[in-house]
Amino acid sequence: MKCPFCACDDDKVLETRTVDDGARLKRRRECLVCGRRFITNEYVDEITVKVRKKDGRRQPFDLNKVLKGMVLACEKRPVSKELLEEKAMSIRRRIYDMGVREIAAEEVGGLVAEALKKIDTVAYVRFASVYLRFEEVEQFAELLDSLGNKSD
Repeated sequence: MKCPFCACDDDKVLETRTVDDGARLKRRRECLVCGRRFITNEYVDEITVKVRKKDGRRQPFDLNKVLKGMVLACEKRPVSKELLEEKAMSIRRRIYDMGVREIAAEEVGGLVAEALKKIDTVAYVRFASVYLRFEEVEQFAELLDSLGNKSD
């Protein structure tokens, strides 16, 4: 494993834990060159699900893209990275449990929006504004009204 700080591939594993009911391994490592510590995650390789973009392109599903979008939406919000990782893994599991080989990007975005709505309303509105491509203030107002009228 390459060190994300110095790119050296000489490290030692300090701790290994199973997470997500054994679906992945989380390893804490220490670079033997620069001495910095980092964490790696190992997952079982499954059949690749392709994500179909609006322009017709197809890309492999990328858990890191999902997580990055969630982290961006939750920036400066009281939401832990661990919770976001857990939710991203849950989204991944749901997609793979569907048994499909291809899924629309809009559907993935919908799953992310649904998860964020349960975690943090502000993060949900941030994500939804990009996901739903808001261009007018009225669209924000409608979304906020719909959130205020829900009795979840």
